[in-house]
Amino acid sequence: MAATPLGAAQADLDAVEAIVRAAGTSFYRGMRILPPDRRHAMYAIYAFCRLVDDIADDAGSLEEKRRGLSAWRDRIMALYRGEADGPVTRVLALAVPRFQLRAEDFIAVIDGMQTDAETVIVAPGMAALDLYCDRVASAVGRLSVRAFGDTSPAADRVAYNLGRALQLTNILRDIKEDAERGRIYLPREYLDAAGVTADPRSILTAPGLPAVCARLAERAHGYFRDAHAAMALCDHTAMKPARVMGATYDSLLSALERRGWRRLDQPVSLAKWRKLWLACRYGLL
Repeated sequence: MAATPLGAAQADLDAVEAIVRAAGTSFYRGMRILPPDRRHAMYAIYAFCRLVDDIADDAGSLEEKRRGLSAWRDRIMALYRGEADGPVTRVLALAVPRFQLRAEDFIAVIDGMQTDAETVIVAPGMAALDLYCDRVASAVGRLSVRAFGDTSPAADRVAYNLGRALQLTNILRDIKEDAERGRIYLPREYLDAAGVTADPRSILTAPGLPAVCARLAERAHGYFRDAHAAMALCDHTAMKPARVMGATYDSLLSALERRGWRRLDQPVSLAKWRKLWLACRYGLL
């Protein structure tokens, strides 16, 4: 019988992969460039993120969400005692020692989801926004670069910068949607400097909003540049997925800038041919 990726039970691999496929994300196709062991480790990391995010977004009570996230904290700590209670944790239990995945990075992701569950975020201070970006994006990056094949300090710098670049791009893309949910992820310092009131009901028509967006976009570009510089110090092959992700989101940020910040009702996305071109250019180098 042929060995399975990570030596995991095929039923567990199939269950984890089904979670990824059901999410309807391009992540599933993007990870196909990885060797089987690393690919299925990434599927398990993504499935973990998906499950804890679903808890935070669920319509249940705050107490139910807290219990669900607390249960995942217990599961993560159990992984490091060699214990697992389901397909995702059983696959992660094999990936953790293989790729030196750190418990604190899993816990940081859960902490970020708890922030979303407990708090209606409205114009956080820059320090709070940076911590949020670290938990919901850069922590995932720190897990990912290890699964990709690089455990160096430079790889952690890639995760630090690329995670923040991606999350700020998401914030800029979703301003209208977030405002309709009563949320503002734009930093309070930028809003105050531009004379924009932190009110979701009026922020979309505030005259100073384009200046806020342009300033945050420039900050994101800086993170993209720093991530790219750190990648040059990393294992070239291991960074292929990070290069593709960075190039895709950098292109998305540029597309948002071309659309402008006064037409937030016009959604922006990359054409399929553009995504394919970026994958070929940066994933096959």
